[in-house]
Formats: sequence, C-alpha cells, structure tokens
Amino acid sequence: MSSQNQRLIAAMPVVFVLIWSTGFIVARLAMPHTGPMAFLTWRYCLSVTCFLLWVKLAGVAFPNTRRAWLHLAVTGVFMHAGYLGGVWAAVKFGMGAGLSALIVGLQPVLTGIWLSYSGSRVTSRQWLGLILGLLGLFLVVFHKLSHAGEVTGVTLLLAFMALFSITAGTLYQKRYVQPCDVRAASAIQMSAALLVTLPLAWIEGQPLQWHPDVVIAMAWSVLALSLGASSLLYLLIQRGAAASVSSLMYLVPPCTAVIAWFLFDEQLTPLTLLGMAVTVMGVALVRPKS
Repeated sequence: MSSQNQRLIAAMPVVFVLIWSTGFIVARLAMPHTGPMAFLTWRYCLSVTCFLLWVKLAGVAFPNTRRAWLHLAVTGVFMHAGYLGGVWAAVKFGMGAGLSALIVGLQPVLTGIWLSYSGSRVTSRQWLGLILGLLGLFLVVFHKLSHAGEVTGVTLLLAFMALFSITAGTLYQKRYVQPCDVRAASAIQMSAALLVTLPLAWIEGQPLQWHPDVVIAMAWSVLALSLGASSLLYLLIQRGAAASVSSLMYLVPPCTAVIAWFLFDEQLTPLTLLGMAVTVMGVALVRPKS
C-alpha cells in the first residue's frame, strides 16, 4: 500500500467525525419547516438515485446472494431509518442538538457492554476510555440537561430509539455483512430505509416545504452525510473492531458544540472545553494501538 493511500485511510476517522457532527446541525436547520419523515423520505430517495448513478458509471457489481442483500437491508433499517428517524423526530419535538448528540453518544458504552457479554475481549484500558468518554460527553452538554423543555417522554423515547438503532446496526453489520463495494451497499441500505420511512411520512401528513434552509439542509444531507459520512462509516466498520469504531461517536458531541457555537452562537463554556479534552483522552484509550 502506498504512503498516500495510508494517509487517506488514516484521515478517514477525522473526516467522518467532522461530517457526521453536522447531522445534528442540519436537523435543527430544517425541522422548523418540515416533518422529519417527509424530509428523510426525500433524502433517501435522492441518495439512492445518486448511489445508483454512481454504481452505473463505475461499473460496480451488486452482491450476488439474497442473504447479502437481506443483511444490508437490515443494517439500512437500523442505521438509517431507525437512527436518523429517531434523531430528527426528537429534534422536531424540541430536543436540542447537544442533548440528542449526548444520548446517541452513549453508543460506545452499549457496544462495549454487548461485546463483553458476547465473548469479545474489551480490555481494562478500553473500559477506562469508555468511562472517560462518557464523562466528557456529560461535561460537554451538561448545561443542556437543565433545559426542561427538551426532556420529555416523547423526546427521550425517540432519542433512545436512535441510540439503540445505531448500536444494533453497527454490531449487526460487523457480524453479518460481508465486505462489498460501499456504493452498492449504500444503495441497498438506503432503499430499505426508504421503504420503512415512506409510509411513516404519509402517516405524518406534513409535506416538505422547500424553504431555503430546507434546501441547504437537503443538499448537505444527501451529498455530505449520505454519500460521504455514511459511506465512511461503512468502510470504518469493515476495517476496524466494533468497539473502537463506535468510540469515534464520542467525538461527535464536542464537534457539534463547536459548530453550533459558530453557526448559532450557542454558548461554549470552559466546562464544555474540559469535556472535549476528556472525550479525546477517552477515544485515544479505546482505539487500538497502531
């Protein structure tokens, strides 16, 4: 492998975290103007179209077994329909980007616990990293917990649905999905998410309003998040251990806090900065030594 390819692979986690963090920001940007299921239906439809064109132009082959298609479809339901549906609906019903990022950021803890019970070895060093990462997350968004309007039974249920969906999808993909071209895999995954989300959008009954904020959010969601970050997540899960890959999610809330501070002038306190430092330390411990 050339040194250039090695540098590109090494940069993948950093790029993933930066792009993935914007998902909570675009949710806040778009949700005042549309329903979450309507937005996600359009997002999946446009994303599938882009991936199918990409597959056609690149001459990529789809998996050749029904089992492979089924496993990819299951991960698509968990990692797109369940995860994104939960996050966007929670934001729609009043939960802020910081708090929703905190709850979903608990994923590495669930992943570590599951791996420890399923026979995979999670070292004491990694457990320390998981605990530090969790502590850092609470410090980053601590002030959000005092906003009572954000914490309701509905928003908590939706956010924890997103948490369990992304955790289950990550573990399922690592166990059952065989390596294949990421473009073909993403087309199948998002098609499955579209089939689940479309009837929910019809039940929701809130059509998409093409406000300028919605157009910006849709373009970024399709091009940067679906085509970019989701593809990177697929590749990262295929290349690394589930516990270390999921630990990257610990970096999302700090990045979200910085972006929200820059775009929406949300407060960035010394406690938040301390939490970022603790979070980075935790990720460094969880990720395997090179």
